[in-house]
Amino acid sequence: MRVIVVGAGVLGSMHAWQAVERGHEVVHLERETEARGASVRNFGLVWVSGRAQGEELDTALRARELWESIGARVPDLGFRANGSLTAIRTEAELAVAEQALALPDAAARGYRLLDPDETRAANPALRGKLLGALWCGRDAAVEPRTAQPALRAALEATGRYTFLPGREVREVVGENAVRDDHGDVHTGDLVVLCTGAWLGGLVRELAPALPVRRVRLQMMQTDPLGETLTTSVADGDSFRYYPAFAGTALDRLRETQPQPPVAAEHRMQLLMVQRRDGGLTIGDTHEYDQPFGFDVVEDPYDHLVGVVEDLLGRPMPRIRRRWAGVYAQCVDTTRVVHRERVRDGVWLVTGPGGRGMTCSPAIAETTADLANL
Repeated sequence: MRVIVVGAGVLGSMHAWQAVERGHEVVHLERETEARGASVRNFGLVWVSGRAQGEELDTALRARELWESIGARVPDLGFRANGSLTAIRTEAELAVAEQALALPDAAARGYRLLDPDETRAANPALRGKLLGALWCGRDAAVEPRTAQPALRAALEATGRYTFLPGREVREVVGENAVRDDHGDVHTGDLVVLCTGAWLGGLVRELAPALPVRRVRLQMMQTDPLGETLTTSVADGDSFRYYPAFAGTALDRLRETQPQPPVAAEHRMQLLMVQRRDGGLTIGDTHEYDQPFGFDVVEDPYDHLVGVVEDLLGRPMPRIRRRWAGVYAQCVDTTRVVHRERVRDGVWLVTGPGGRGMTCSPAIAETTADLANL
């Protein structure tokens, strides 16, 4: 078969990967010169630990397997099975972690509760005052700024993949073709639209009642830390934002330990990952009400710096970059992704939310199965 994939973010790239892996030919169109949206403006986390029980966790665990197998073949993905530590600083946070250990799927997530000495043994860079940490052995990381180019290079080496950047798709023609803004028509046996946070124009015409919203976030990256951050790191506020931790202990945490005003206003948690150059990617905020601001706000960065320095027990390296990103999220946040056959041979796949980097390989695998690739 000849498959037309629209959108070269991580979701589109993984759909292209699945098609080529199954023996098909792919023509891959991207309106930019390369992906510039949420697929590169993220942590590069393969984040299993906080996923909701059921389909979401199953998808994340399958994606984790696929990331590792693809990473072994494409080293420039920068895949590393580094696990994560959610740092615990209060008794209320400790109670949430203890309740998480009782989940029936705790072992599948790789959960283990570490005391302060075990936490520092696992990640010596965490020198701040801690009660311990929740370890998740299934979490991993990739390099978001190099993942898509690395995947494309591997795909091009097969001889069955063509990448066409700078091509904005303006029209779906019939049930197996698209027309781009150069006037060219690209015909195949199947069309897969992975348009990310681009929800207007063609997407609105094809799916006017699309149950997907846009979410804006702010993040930053630092100069090299000067030592190895052996795991990904989250703070106790992350318990508030991941469905796996819902329960009576989290209810008590929310009642007895309100977030600082700036963290509550911007719906913040700390996530921190070390890049291959030694710098730290740190975030993030969540903004849901549109129109979004066109500028970044400094108060959240100040809050994150304070949290990072508290965990590291040392000054944070100089901030090298700050940015804002926008991703697409299903309005029903219990859904992993919105997948819709808008015409017989045309599938629209969007809205994985903050799960895009984590779940994209498994999402693409499911699409390929449903489309009989």
